Amino acid sequence: MVFFLWMQLALAVSVALLAGRFLWQWFRQIPLRNIPGPPSPSFFIGNMAQLWDPLKGWKFHDEIVKNYGRVVRLTGVFGDTMLYVSDPRALYHVLLKDRHHFEETDAFMVSTSWIFGQGLLSSSGDIHRRHRKLLNPVFSGNSMRCLVPIFQRVTKDLRDLLAKKVEEEKTELDMTMWMTRLSLELIGQGGLGYTFDALNECSTNSYGEAVKNLAPMLSKVAIFFQTVPWLDKIGPRSFRRFVCDNLFSWWPTFNKLARIVDVMDETTREVFEHKKAALAQGDDALLHQIGEGRDIMSVLLKVSLAASEQDRMSDIELLGQMNALTFAGMDTTTSALSRIFQALAEHPDAQDKLRAELLEVQIGGQDLTYDELNDLPYLDAITRETLRLYPPFSFIFRSTSADAVLPLTSPMLGLDGSKMSELHIAKDTDIIISILAVNRDPSIWGPDASEWKPERWLSPLSASGPSKAGIPGVYSNTGFKFALLEIKVVLSMLVPRLRFAPAQKEIEWLLGPIASPSVKGCAGSMLPLEVSLVKDE
Repeated sequence: MVFFLWMQLALAVSVALLAGRFLWQWFRQIPLRNIPGPPSPSFFIGNMAQLWDPLKGWKFHDEIVKNYGRVVRLTGVFGDTMLYVSDPRALYHVLLKDRHHFEETDAFMVSTSWIFGQGLLSSSGDIHRRHRKLLNPVFSGNSMRCLVPIFQRVTKDLRDLLAKKVEEEKTELDMTMWMTRLSLELIGQGGLGYTFDALNECSTNSYGEAVKNLAPMLSKVAIFFQTVPWLDKIGPRSFRRFVCDNLFSWWPTFNKLARIVDVMDETTREVFEHKKAALAQGDDALLHQIGEGRDIMSVLLKVSLAASEQDRMSDIELLGQMNALTFAGMDTTTSALSRIFQALAEHPDAQDKLRAELLEVQIGGQDLTYDELNDLPYLDAITRETLRLYPPFSFIFRSTSADAVLPLTSPMLGLDGSKMSELHIAKDTDIIISILAVNRDPSIWGPDASEWKPERWLSPLSASGPSKAGIPGVYSNTGFKFALLEIKVVLSMLVPRLRFAPAQKEIEWLLGPIASPSVKGCAGSMLPLEVSLVKDE
């Protein structure tokens, strides 16, 4: 009885504090209400449902940029003012020059901490810098070179499996299902030094199923996580888990998400303890394990142990890195590869050109080295163009950690008719960085910005291109290097042997934390394509 009275009191105090915070923030954000933006359909969730809508969301993102420009005012939870930004100069300041003033949002930090633990995604400030310092050498060129043979070995197994399925005639295959299995096994062997046996159709792996279902579950509870920060401040972690298990017991989606997190946590702890035990036995023991000591976690463990005590990662932090790496590496790679194979199927000339480039350097069927993969211009162009036009994640969130000034590329008109060349933003204002909008901006990419044209990367980009616009690139991102290498290895192994064509089904892409394909009228992620063997010509 006392416990429940305490819980009610804690909730009442938290709600009161939350209301006070929103009222104070509402007054501080008054200047931002001069920025044009769409009307809010709901006081409670603002434009959030439109922003996250799996199907209609694409149109909403496109229309607000066309109607309101590169900086748009949106309404968040309980009337909170948010900015939707695709202005290149503003992005330069948010992501690079003044990034210490634009941190991950509280909602992102808390939700990633709940789901993945205390890793890079859920850290900020000095802790985040310490994590990045240890992770940088882990994702260095030398480390990536060591991963190529692992990726090639796993992809060969899939190539042979798919070739057998289509050896008699052209066959419809769900490429997203196979890319999901492949991505899981690649991140397992290359990232964790562990096999999920994901390419075995008869094998079921609880961890693999959990990671595969995480993104769909997150998209269904995305709005809920906008309200999470206040809940994270109530009591210890065990109490918050008690509240979630009981307060949200009526919500099946939330319960499924909780079970997914539990499975991920249990499995990563098991893999981690096994990895630590092998490391304690020396390099010889690691050489006899999957990954042969070259996988990301083995390298990270070695780097962490060699670091000074204040820089070293704790076991809890290392577990957090494992969970985040697996999710990011699997779903991002699956989404990107699915998009690329669909694009190649819809553009047979580009597919033939890529195949010719790969066959020319794979004399005698030899595997390509890390440097050879990165020296192939059309392979790089196909990859870059698909990620430009169809980024796996369409937008990301930031929040101001202090009052900030945001310069703009060109002045914008306020609702009162005044011109603004910079914006004064109050602390704790959420900013949505639209990767989708900046990647399709005609003033940056030209009038054909909405077209898939790999050739744009084969010659110097125009004077109005991304480098001139000052857009921060993603190719220097540590985790992105891992995913990019996976993508190039997979294409280099599959395209020379297999031909891809559209199936007679309408494909819809669902907007979410990570974009995923589906067949119109069907539930679940899938990308059916007609696959056949490449005949000797």
